[in-house]
Amino acid sequence: MKNFLVLIGIGLVLVSCGDDDVGGIPGESLPPRPLAEVAAENDAEIQEYLSTHFYNYDEFQNPPADFDFRIVIDTIAGENSDRTPLLEQVSSATVNVSSFEFRLSDEQLDVPHTFYYLEADEGIGVSPTIADSTFVQFEGSLLNGTVFSGINNNGEWFDLARIQAPLQGLRGFAEGMVKLQSGGAIITNPDGTFNVDQPGIGLVIFPSGLGAFNSNVAAIPNSQFNPVIFRLKLLLVNPTDHDNDGIPSIDEDLNGNGYLFDDNSDEESEIELGGNNAPLVSDFQDFDDDNDGVSTRDEISDEDGNIIFPYPDSNNDGIPDYLDPDTN
Repeated sequence: MKNFLVLIGIGLVLVSCGDDDVGGIPGESLPPRPLAEVAAENDAEIQEYLSTHFYNYDEFQNPPADFDFRIVIDTIAGENSDRTPLLEQVSSATVNVSSFEFRLSDEQLDVPHTFYYLEADEGIGVSPTIADSTFVQFEGSLLNGTVFSGINNNGEWFDLARIQAPLQGLRGFAEGMVKLQSGGAIITNPDGTFNVDQPGIGLVIFPSGLGAFNSNVAAIPNSQFNPVIFRLKLLLVNPTDHDNDGIPSIDEDLNGNGYLFDDNSDEESEIELGGNNAPLVSDFQDFDDDNDGVSTRDEISDEDGNIIFPYPDSNNDGIPDYLDPDTN
């Protein structure tokens, strides 16, 4: 349990794939291409892959005694020609991406990007939100089979909100994680390590517009313009309040699009005070969401420091005080 508490502590502060780890660009970026053009190409590649490959679903349906519950993908051919293709077993979802997120000069807005996901073994815990931290074992590869990150037997923390940031390269990873459920009880081993009972196991396949696009990022090297596959084992979920303002980070996704970096209630006042080059702080990272000089936590708490819910709206204008610069 001590090891588990240490891991939780790490997850509360930061995650292993924070800004310094994921966002670095170790190599040259490729010349940019239109976002919509690449999205269409990637989707065709993904669907071709899903049509011609299968996973070891028979082992998941009837696990042998020594089964390690690892997803193995192979080509439908020869003795495997009668296998059910992944295309008939995956689900899909669509996320809109705009070119400015990759600092591209063309102005393509809300370009649909489809990702595909599979839950091979249902976990018995909870599903994370797109704002939570998750402790997960994973394996990343390109469609051609090139593995760029092997299964980490110890697992790693991923802050799903932060790895969605532009140029981080893991937005599709985060979108896939929320489709799984975590495990249940924590089982401590005699050697001090731990396991989690019945974690969720699955995979996600996503286009480069939900990954690195034309950049060469540390998290998924050599993936420029290429779709990516992650095999996932979700162990633990930790709900987050990144700025410790008393409001869960998921509740600061005000437009409800699952992307926390485009919610900034005080953007106009930040620009007014700091100019066009002023640093802009998204609500989930901003301890004073309306920039009125009173912290969000103070505006939603009583005299004893207890959070008041529903959040106070002292002038009854339909805007809670912590988002309303006319109240303080």
